[in-house]
Amino acid sequence: MPYRVYILECSDGTYYTGSAADVDKRLWQHQEGVSHTAYTYSRRPVKLVWCSEEVERYSDALRYERQIKGWSHAKKQALIANDYTRLHEIVTEERRRREKKPSP
Repeated sequence: MPYRVYILECSDGTYYTGSAADVDKRLWQHQEGVSHTAYTYSRRPVKLVWCSEEVERYSDALRYERQIKGWSHAKKQALIANDYTRLHEIVTEERRRREKKPSP
């Protein structure tokens, strides 16, 4: 069964990243507020702004989802815009900042 990773833009401007086999059904669940404890519940309405290509294994989708969840807002915006040049610039800037930090 193929899976996809998706990004939702919430009404407060934040992003929610998830993965699912049926993105349309999952989007409906977010919009309807099926789970009162979900991040998106109090941030509705949500809008699907990005969806990955299909991957065959759930573990691959989950790995990709977790990677994106760790990204900055700016990095997610570049991905959503398909601006891979900007995405590369952000990665380069992050690497430079890490390299400048002195080791403990």
